[in-house]
Amino acid sequence: MNKTSRVFLFILLSIALFSCSKEAGDGGNSTIYGKITAYNYNAEFTTLKGIYPAADEDVYLIYGEDRSYSQRVRSNYDGIYEFKYLRPGDYTIYAYSKDSTLTLASEIYPVIKKVSITEKQQTVEVEDMKIFR
Repeated sequence: MNKTSRVFLFILLSIALFSCSKEAGDGGNSTIYGKITAYNYNAEFTTLKGIYPAADEDVYLIYGEDRSYSQRVRSNYDGIYEFKYLRPGDYTIYAYSKDSTLTLASEIYPVIKKVSITEKQQTVEVEDMKIFR
């Protein structure tokens, strides 16, 4: 193989490798996990009735700059949730909480956490999410 052929082959291989880079999403071997804690108040949010793990709570994951959620899981009995098989990238995680200010028409709002996976086979723990019930 002459020098020109080797340079051409190198360029083709380089283009192929860089064009295969993947964005945030499933198909990897990293994990994001965290915990949700529920703060249970009375209807007027004046008396705290209890603090406990938010079991069976919907938790959503958005890949990168996507506009809607890409995955949804439910927390276990300890309020723990987990998203597996992710590639390196930026992620948004959220769950819904009651509006403790009693000012939103929807009466709920998202509690949002941003996380990044920076390498393969990484496990990222998200800061605890606190929701009102």
